Amino acid sequence: FATGSILKTIRLDSHRAIHRIILLVLSLNLLALQTLTTSFTTTPLQLQPVKQQLRHPPTNTKPQQPPSPRRLPMTATDIDGKAVAATIRNELKTRVAGMPTTPGLAVILVGARRDSQTYVRMKKKACEEIGIASFGFDYPDTVSEEEILDKISELNADASVHGILVQLPLPKHIKEQRIIDAVDPAKDVDGLHPRNTASLCSTGTHAGVEKLNWKDMSSVPFHIPCTPQGCIELIDRSGVELAGKNAVVVGRSNLVGLPVAMLLMHRNATVTIVHSKTTDAPSIVSRADVVVAAVGRAEMVKKDWIKEGATVIDVGINSVDDATKKRGYRLVGDVDYAAVKEVAGMITPVPGGVGPMTIAMLLRNTINSCHRFQAAKEE
Repeated sequence: FATGSILKTIRLDSHRAIHRIILLVLSLNLLALQTLTTSFTTTPLQLQPVKQQLRHPPTNTKPQQPPSPRRLPMTATDIDGKAVAATIRNELKTRVAGMPTTPGLAVILVGARRDSQTYVRMKKKACEEIGIASFGFDYPDTVSEEEILDKISELNADASVHGILVQLPLPKHIKEQRIIDAVDPAKDVDGLHPRNTASLCSTGTHAGVEKLNWKDMSSVPFHIPCTPQGCIELIDRSGVELAGKNAVVVGRSNLVGLPVAMLLMHRNATVTIVHSKTTDAPSIVSRADVVVAAVGRAEMVKKDWIKEGATVIDVGINSVDDATKKRGYRLVGDVDYAAVKEVAGMITPVPGGVGPMTIAMLLRNTINSCHRFQAAKEE
């Protein structure tokens, strides 16, 4: 409208009119630009909330963690004492077949305890299996101590006898230690004579002492108790390295606890003995790579006592009531087998673990004794 009014009033030639029109258009454009600038200045640009959230996420929002994989329970490998003992008996049978002298084992049984009678029968049967001569001497529980001592003296002097075993326990009126002391240490295949015990407890670490090969117990020149020896044999034949490992022995008896602790130490394990006066036994046992339980208490060692992947040797044999069994009871060890099997790497069952090894080691001690007597005779 303004442009039309101006054109009506202009009385100039065409060139001047065009020039004025251009100037007017430029003026109108400049006015429009000024108006737009004023609008942006008075009304600030508002940021979109969504963009603000993307740039700065709230600090109280925790990132989502991927779900952890479900951990499956471990199942320990059984150390089959029956199979290992059978292998050893076959090895011993081969040794006996090549010996110039037949090894001889004399067993003295006092009384009518069924468990003792069973053990003696098993030992005689094993002797027959591999070719060892077995001599049995059974006495009533009323026999005098002197009569037993006389028989031991006779057997000590018998060249056909290389091993003497007095089945324990003995009746109360017979002094057990006196009977043990009477057996010739060279024929003490149970390894209980004080002289054999002292030899086992000698570490031989000082200069000038003969170093024994504890990885080959047949080469050791004295008798090692059978059950502790069997424990180490099971560990060795299961491929477990003992050097540098933490080993805990639960129990400190002369028959198993102390001897097996010494054998573990001879194999360069770091050994701790846990007993009835130990403070916080579960904590100590839980740090062990190897556990030997020989305390005589049914299922005392629990799952939370055992380090994951540990090797567990259960020496105990205990009877517990079980109405589902024909005999009214079942045999269990000193370890809660079913529960401990979920965390251990290897474990011996009861029965069928250490038990068969005891007789196998008795046979080996008898053969070793025969070999030493023969070697001494030839010198």
